[in-house]
Amino acid sequence: MSAWLVSLAGTEAGAQLATLLALSAAFLHAIFGAIQKGRHDPWLTRGAIDACYGLMALPLALLAVPWPEPHMWPIFAGVFVIHTGYKLFQAMAYTRGAYTVVYPVVRGTGPLFTVIGAWLVFGEPFAILQWAGVGVLVSGIFGLAAYNLRHVLVGREQLVPALWLAVATGGFVALYTTFDAYGIRATADPFTFLAWFFLLDSLTMPALAIRRWRRMADPPALLPLFRRGFFGALVAFGSFGTVMLATRIGKVGEAAVLRETSPVFAALIGWLVLKEPVGPRRAGLIGLIALGAVIVELGG
Repeated sequence: MSAWLVSLAGTEAGAQLATLLALSAAFLHAIFGAIQKGRHDPWLTRGAIDACYGLMALPLALLAVPWPEPHMWPIFAGVFVIHTGYKLFQAMAYTRGAYTVVYPVVRGTGPLFTVIGAWLVFGEPFAILQWAGVGVLVSGIFGLAAYNLRHVLVGREQLVPALWLAVATGGFVALYTTFDAYGIRATADPFTFLAWFFLLDSLTMPALAIRRWRRMADPPALLPLFRRGFFGALVAFGSFGTVMLATRIGKVGEAAVLRETSPVFAALIGWLVLKEPVGPRRAGLIGLIALGAVIVELGG
């Protein structure tokens, strides 16, 4: 399967598959974000998720995929540092701010920076029409954040630092998207990169979560927390794995932009599954996000 995927890079079939993978990542990332910002403390939830996908990745990395080439270890070190920074900032943002405000800002900042990074690192130019699509998509995401901000009544004093943390987290999203794309292209077998990525990426947050859990006056029960962690780990494999494969066989910038349609899927899940009202203004902003993604895809 690895050879087949690698052979698709640069082909029309590869571009089509990359589009499907990036949209799948958007859907799964909407679920993943809701899991981390659920009823448990974000630090504990992320620690449980990372512990579960680290345990799942261990036998795959050691037994199921080829051993990484020597030049991959410095790349894995960079991946570890960047993703640790991303998760720390994300947890701090989620701790201070409402999910409906913080999440769109993170996802709106990421693709704008990533498109620039893909141009600088991989020489991927964006056509004028695609830049217009990025502008439409980002304006829809930030508009959604601004709309939600106006309607948040609880914890407003924490929203300003939460928004700054969200912007910084978006910068880390762009950084890890670009660097991960470089890493998965640097190895012969993309599944080697994925297996070792999830194994090494799981080393930090569980230790921080255990320390936080021990210091709590009323720590939550571990079984429900790890049930959420197990489900979140499965979603993480799909969410992060699909977008990395999309950047392996397709364009990094386009994959990043398409993945950031996740607020559309988040709203649809809230409307169809949770029966949450959307309203005409939110529906219009969500429509802008989807329109921006369509323009980027057609403009290429």
